[in-house]
Amino acid sequence: MLLPSPFSRLRQRLLPAALLLAAGLAACPVAAAPYLPQSAAQVLERLPLAPTDPTARELRALRQALAQQPGRLDLAVHLARRYSELGRISGDPRFAGYAQAALAGWWEQSDPPAEVLLLRATLRQRTHDFDAALADLAALLGRNPRDGQARLTRATILQVQGAYAAAASECAALRRLAPELVWAACAYGLASVNGQLRESYAALDRLLARQSEARPAVEVWVRSLLAEMAARAGLNDAAEAHFRAGLAIDPTDHYLLNAYADWLLEQRRPSEVLALLAGQQRTDALLLRHALALQQLASPQLAANLEQLRARFAASRLRGDRVHLREEARFTLQLLGDRPAALALARDNWAVQKELPDLRLLVDSALAARDAATLAEARQWLHKTRTEDVVLDRLLS
Repeated sequence: MLLPSPFSRLRQRLLPAALLLAAGLAACPVAAAPYLPQSAAQVLERLPLAPTDPTARELRALRQALAQQPGRLDLAVHLARRYSELGRISGDPRFAGYAQAALAGWWEQSDPPAEVLLLRATLRQRTHDFDAALADLAALLGRNPRDGQARLTRATILQVQGAYAAAASECAALRRLAPELVWAACAYGLASVNGQLRESYAALDRLLARQSEARPAVEVWVRSLLAEMAARAGLNDAAEAHFRAGLAIDPTDHYLLNAYADWLLEQRRPSEVLALLAGQQRTDALLLRHALALQQLASPQLAANLEQLRARFAASRLRGDRVHLREEARFTLQLLGDRPAALALARDNWAVQKELPDLRLLVDSALAARDAATLAEARQWLHKTRTEDVVLDRLLS
């Protein structure tokens, strides 16, 4: 069965492959000072997996086998897929690096095996190297036009880039290649940002209700789509029900945790955000939402979170890592209050990806900076795409 690949994140996120969050900026104006822990007992970082974890043991065995037989493509692909899936679920970007390392023997090849092409495209997507990812997918579809996973991943990237017509073509092609719930979620998710929000929500909601045997990974993905559609339509009770239903299936899903936390913050329910994210500040995105909840509560604990975030974004810039650009822009606007810098970051982020959270951030930053030209650009985008969103309507009214 064809299953959604990773994002991403956060996002509307038409497809799980797009669950990536944008981030890390070289454009931030001031480098942060190194973060100094308050005590020797303070936890600075948690390793992705404990050595005794069964998954860690499995990965260790696979690494050892691959080290002994470095030419075994099947071992390399299996290990890379496991790392890629862990990265999708956890939101931890380190797993993408581990996956790439597993494929080192084939990564630089101009014409690698099909399994490597698909994995390379997925990992390049996660680092926002969208053009290279699309080139890999084009090569893959040139070999096999009926590769449903490649179509799904291509539709994801095209929507993130705002190329809705091309994304719609890929969703249409999926109708012949994927189970009904998968291709329908692709199509309805895209239509929901093209002037058919309520109709798309209602149709996908009815379809899911009929799919009692949907696999958990697919249902979580569809629930995330429905939750965000309902929220954009102002159907708050329905949105919360879908968020909770998705998290009941997988309470650690990184994308759902971020999306539900954002919705709770919009509803001014910060205490629930802290409960939701208790012990879950493993990524920049989750730590940011934890800090925003502390800000709404005027908590004295906020200062420590601010310093951790400042240090994390500074480290990202030093690495040249731009995968959390959206988070840094939001941090700069809402927690640091640096409006010009936040707008610059939001515009850089918008140049790379054009999902609704990116547009909201752009509008928020432009309003704060009183930038009429950027607001006009946002209104033009909304008019062209016919996108509906009660939050954007409120911001721009």
